[in-house]
Amino acid sequence: MGAQQNKAQLRRGWTTGACAAAAAAAAYRALHGEAFPDAITLHLANGKRPLFPIVHKQRKGAQAIAGVIKDAGDDPDVTHQALVLAKLRHGKKGAGVTFRAGEGVGVITRPGLPLAVGEPAINPAPRRMICAALAVEAQHSGGDTDIIVEIAIPGGAELAQKTWNPRLGISGGLSILGTTGVVVPYSCSAWIHSIHRGVDVARAAGLEHIGAATGKLSEAALRHLHALPDIALIDMGDFAGGFLKYLRRHPIRRVSIAGGAGKLSKLANGALDLHSGRSQADFAFLASLARQVGASEALAQRIASAASVGECLAISEGIALGDAIARAAQEKVLALLGEGAKTRIEAEIIVIDRSGRRIGQSGWRSSGQK
Repeated sequence: MGAQQNKAQLRRGWTTGACAAAAAAAAYRALHGEAFPDAITLHLANGKRPLFPIVHKQRKGAQAIAGVIKDAGDDPDVTHQALVLAKLRHGKKGAGVTFRAGEGVGVITRPGLPLAVGEPAINPAPRRMICAALAVEAQHSGGDTDIIVEIAIPGGAELAQKTWNPRLGISGGLSILGTTGVVVPYSCSAWIHSIHRGVDVARAAGLEHIGAATGKLSEAALRHLHALPDIALIDMGDFAGGFLKYLRRHPIRRVSIAGGAGKLSKLANGALDLHSGRSQADFAFLASLARQVGASEALAQRIASAASVGECLAISEGIALGDAIARAAQEKVLALLGEGAKTRIEAEIIVIDRSGRRIGQSGWRSSGQK
């Protein structure tokens, strides 16, 4: 049984934000004259009380550095087993907690993200988590929270190349993420977070046309067709619903959606999560689309009994099955974008085959157009 089908047995982990907060709490103790603890219990807002072993302990002049190894549980997180360091020193009286980006933590270079340009990429929720942890330590020690907190992840600049950060305008390293402090295996929360931030950055840049792709080949097709810049391209992956619902609330005038015939046939049939473990191609539905574009009943029956979408495409040469998939997917996209929305969004769908060749296209229509 695969991980997707057996989530109940998967082990949860802790976000980089939670690790940074635990490391900061340990460093605070050392900064105020106590010994470094061997472990820190973090009090999360959801009531959980995880224990974080402190694996790095260093006093260096007027600063203290503590480190935690991130344990993402059974989630395939790019930062799993990364060392998260918090370096603390005293700040100016009355300044409160000030954040800095250390080695491997990025800096914001584009507007549209939830932090100002020039700020370290330590997201608002982890900042609150770190501030709360320091407030607890200050209460126990009688100290203050006028503290400069520098978060580092050695090797983070290399790890960031596997994330969306370069495209989002986060330069030099990773983001410190997390809302609850808990990593839920295969929830893909970081991916969905990146989709939302990609839309935010495009809006802040004043773009009127963005593209969303299910993978590298479909993204290449969008580049070729529309010459869209990196900032306009959203790696939607399987999360069509997460992308479209966010776009509905944060509209951009035009969106091109590109993907393989298999994934987009599932979108055309109403699926919003296109992962193979959570939705399946419906060959009877594909047969009905084929009939709409002139397939004989004999061909429709062959499509209905096919073993794969690739086989459907192979046996339907001569009919515009790709266009039919694109138009049906467009209907679902426009219905979702128009649901309760005040702003119209134009959408087109592009369908590609396994080689990246464009085999279907819907043309442009608006979410308010009949």
